[in-house]
Amino acid sequence: MTVSYVVTGGGRGVGRAIVERLAGEDDVVVIVERDAAALSWIEDHPAAGRLIPVIGDAADEAVAGRAADAAAALGPLRGWVNNAAIFRDAWLHEMPARDVLGLIARNLDPVVVGCAAAIRHFLGRNDDGGDGRGGGGNDGGYGEDGGDKSGNDGGRGEDGGDKSGNDGYGRGEDGGDKSGNDGRGEDGGDKSGSSGAIVNVSSHQAQRAVRGAFAYATAKAAIEGVTRALAVDYGASGIRVNAVALGSIATERSDAHIASLAADERDRFEREIRLLQPLGRMGRAAEVADVVAFLLSGQSAFVNGAIIPIDGGRSAVGRDPEEA
Repeated sequence: MTVSYVVTGGGRGVGRAIVERLAGEDDVVVIVERDAAALSWIEDHPAAGRLIPVIGDAADEAVAGRAADAAAALGPLRGWVNNAAIFRDAWLHEMPARDVLGLIARNLDPVVVGCAAAIRHFLGRNDDGGDGRGGGGNDGGYGEDGGDKSGNDGGRGEDGGDKSGNDGYGRGEDGGDKSGNDGRGEDGGDKSGSSGAIVNVSSHQAQRAVRGAFAYATAKAAIEGVTRALAVDYGASGIRVNAVALGSIATERSDAHIASLAADERDRFEREIRLLQPLGRMGRAAEVADVVAFLLSGQSAFVNGAIIPIDGGRSAVGRDPEEA
């Protein structure tokens, strides 16, 4: 059966590799891009009829909604990849704080908007029209405008504690699940059904910032927080949310940058990569795409809230000051 995906920032580099990997032989991929020129390759692509462009800002809820609708019209929406991002150096002492916050938003907003569009669509597939989180008598506690119907801040008391009279985790006094089951069907499968999966593209900088990249590193750290929080909030609905944290990945842009360097600078760059990434090279966009495809597939059905490094070991290595 043909299924569909949405990929933001899918026109170039890692995003394009993800699009091509997900399209495979039969499936549909909707590509959200600001720059129509970045999608000029689609026309001559073997999967051209299954690659659907949506031109616009991935941070615009209307654009994200159009992408979800376009994908669902051609096959069940299985997954959403939030890849759209920009990189711009920013030093906090040199820019108004509000401008820096704007740069953070440029990378964070598309992820939140994309997650919202995907989750609303996935929840809308539930048979009862609710969000599957176990709320009683309504559609999961949300009013027609998306606001909470309960008249409180989401079930927390003034001290941040849960108002519902339990431990806030859905467990009984013995630590067991209060819902009357273990969340699994008789065959060990999830009873809620597989509603869909989201993969957010993060960076090694979320954990180890590079000088001058304050706004970018902050946004990527926030994206990882969003990933974990949504995995917790919507896991019971069968929605999985994971992230990949990329190291240095070779793309057309990075290749052009390296080619523009003088020979000695190029040698120094390559040496730094060997020191930073224990596999001794830059990653390949197709290697990222393979991991993303796995996280969107049924093979990763029990992977949720994970941040997967795709960095050749960069996140594991400790630089040795005596290293030659």
